Amino acid sequence: MGNANTVGHVDADCFYVSAERVRYDHLRGVPLAVIGNHGACVIAKSYEMKAAGVKTGEPIWDAVKKCPDGAYMKRDFRWYEVLSRLMLDVVREYSPRVEYYSIDEFFFTPDLARGQDEQGFAEMIRDRIRERVGVPATVGIARTKTLAKLVSDTAKPFGARAVLGREAEEALLAATPVTEVSGIAGRRAARLSPWGVATCLDFARMDRRVARRLLTASGEALWWELNGDAVLPIHPQRIPHKMLSRGGSFGEATDDPSVLWAWLVRNLERLIEELTYHGALTGHVAVWVGYKDGRSGEGRANLPEPADQFDVLLEALRPCLRQAYVQGASAGRMHLFADDLRPKGERQLTLFQGASERVKAVAGLKRTINDRHGRFALRSAATLPLGEIYVDGAHSYDICDVRGKSCF
Repeated sequence: MGNANTVGHVDADCFYVSAERVRYDHLRGVPLAVIGNHGACVIAKSYEMKAAGVKTGEPIWDAVKKCPDGAYMKRDFRWYEVLSRLMLDVVREYSPRVEYYSIDEFFFTPDLARGQDEQGFAEMIRDRIRERVGVPATVGIARTKTLAKLVSDTAKPFGARAVLGREAEEALLAATPVTEVSGIAGRRAARLSPWGVATCLDFARMDRRVARRLLTASGEALWWELNGDAVLPIHPQRIPHKMLSRGGSFGEATDDPSVLWAWLVRNLERLIEELTYHGALTGHVAVWVGYKDGRSGEGRANLPEPADQFDVLLEALRPCLRQAYVQGASAGRMHLFADDLRPKGERQLTLFQGASERVKAVAGLKRTINDRHGRFALRSAATLPLGEIYVDGAHSYDICDVRGKSCF
């Protein structure tokens, strides 16, 4: 058995790009960018594309100027999830406890063979993933989750590294900016700066009570982790959701109320999929709409009884959209939220509550048809104004529809 006090972290290198190269071998070595649903923004880039100055989030028309000889492909999250699950299978084969942290990241407990050390184990996991899945990944092993992630981040690309002694840990922390710690970004780093904190080692050596005061309990947890005390456990099973959300960019902004309504219905159908998958009912819903001029609108509603039915939630969301609607303004984003979640079947229904058998039968038939013929083969007629969206297969699956992750 391995050291019970060590944690491993696997992170695929340029995962979306690597996934495309798995199925399209001719793209290896070619500067490659993966673009979002609407083809306007770079969401992932190869190291060759990065060397040309292309940045994540950059409009494609600027990226093409910097790298005119590059290849640009629309993302395919369904394919990426296939490879993600294969990576997960490899890690689970060699570890008794694995946390599916994101589509291309996993935390795990190393399970060493007799005579094997942590460095050898990290190299083995890296090599097995490359051999079986075709995706290059980097593996880091350390005493805590936070340290393990820092180790893998600094070992990229296609690295494998174990950092376990305090002297080696301090060398790593001293060479790493504090902003590299997951959970300490711009605003939090700005709070630490007046205290002379620039590196991870500066943060680890500051007074714990000050760290808590500046960054709350979550910041204190990071302080403990950087000092080698594991306080963030590995979660093999996902922690129950407190909220579910679906939505995103429209691609092309609109001020047409019928199109806004169509987007609400589309996002609601996706949201109900998640409620069904997690076996949850919602007692509170909300709509948020973002407009191109910087304004936003929001509407909220409490349900008389927790529900997961399309017709019930749609009627609750109708006035919410009216509240969020700004007449004449062009909307570019929408998000639906369901909170006050509770397990299905937790409450006892009265004689007049709950879905009718007919409603349940229709919902079941819809799921059966879509499972057999495609995710949106049968959908509400209200989504007809979004015909072009449904024709484009890239829109049938989004990153937030990857299920089972711990991060969201």
